[in-house]
Amino acid sequence: MRHSTDRILTTHVGSLPRPHDLLDMLKARLNGESVDDDAFDKKLKQSVEDMVRKQAEVGIDIVADGEMSKPGHAVYINDRLEGFEPRPDVKSDVYLEEREAFPEYYEDYFQRAMLGGAIAPSVPMCCVGPIRYVGQKDLQTDLENLRSAADKVDCVEVFMPSAAVTGVGFNEYYSTEEEYAFALADAFNEEYRAIVDAGFLLQVDDPFLPNLYMDKSLEEKERIAKAAMYVDAVNHSLRDIPEEKVRFHTCYGINQGPRIYEPDLPDMIDQVLRVNAGAYSFEAGNPRHEHEYHMWETVKLPDGKLVIPGVITHASSVVEHPQLVAERIVRFAERVGRENVIASADCGFSSQAMYRTEVEPRIVWAKFRSLCEGAKIASDILWR
Repeated sequence: MRHSTDRILTTHVGSLPRPHDLLDMLKARLNGESVDDDAFDKKLKQSVEDMVRKQAEVGIDIVADGEMSKPGHAVYINDRLEGFEPRPDVKSDVYLEEREAFPEYYEDYFQRAMLGGAIAPSVPMCCVGPIRYVGQKDLQTDLENLRSAADKVDCVEVFMPSAAVTGVGFNEYYSTEEEYAFALADAFNEEYRAIVDAGFLLQVDDPFLPNLYMDKSLEEKERIAKAAMYVDAVNHSLRDIPEEKVRFHTCYGINQGPRIYEPDLPDMIDQVLRVNAGAYSFEAGNPRHEHEYHMWETVKLPDGKLVIPGVITHASSVVEHPQLVAERIVRFAERVGRENVIASADCGFSSQAMYRTEVEPRIVWAKFRSLCEGAKIASDILWR
């Protein structure tokens, strides 16, 4: 994994708005309708190529496929793991305090955005049998499309996101939650190794880790112990994969909203830094978490590791001024070392595949341009 040796490198978190004609095909396939396989494969390959090219053109150094093939951050796992069945009647208690504090807002928000606006409904999945990875064919297609696209552009590195073991369904088969988590880890290891073996960086996406800290049904010690168990499972999923090939991303699940019940990063940082990764990606570009850069005045980044803070946010359509982006980058560089910072976004801009993303696609690319311009300004300051 490249460090910022002579300038601040730039990247993002992975998901990008899909073109509508690709969404049409994805939706039809999810609904069981007939879709010409050759036409779909061609459109998917072209969409990945277009997204990688646009990232390179705007100045992103470390690029990804935009998750073009995936109907959602974790929804795609439904097709890649065996042992689950849908339970549409099960109610989720995720974000419970937030929803109860602002019921009118979130009733409207979840209907029109995030899960409600996605082409694939996020149906709770229940584990009812042995977990086994069966997504080899789809994964190979993703890897081949990304390699083909990346070979046509000038970029520093290439990464591919994959879901973490946390937040994947619920268990009715394994005897304990820990046994369930480690069974998931064994299955995910196959996907992770394939990504790294293909020559890409692996990004492990874990927006559900903070939910463990929000679980008020548990005492604080119980919440920490549960988070530690899941971090152990994440590390088990990463076994035999070099740390320098792994980026660990955590965020808070909700994109736009009051978000006042989210845990602060300092509450979780001990567990985050336990993950066997070479870089840690987190939200730092929105008003709920921007102040948390001060944490690095007392928390030491382990030697050889990187931080990938969000310096633009997916939680607003305001395009950050490049000078502000530069200021945010410099804050981190002054605390952890300029070579240990890669500038990024808070989270993905289309973690669920939808026709109308919360941040309109042209604004997404404007934000990326500001990210790259800000990184150049910060580089002039830090390497002058």
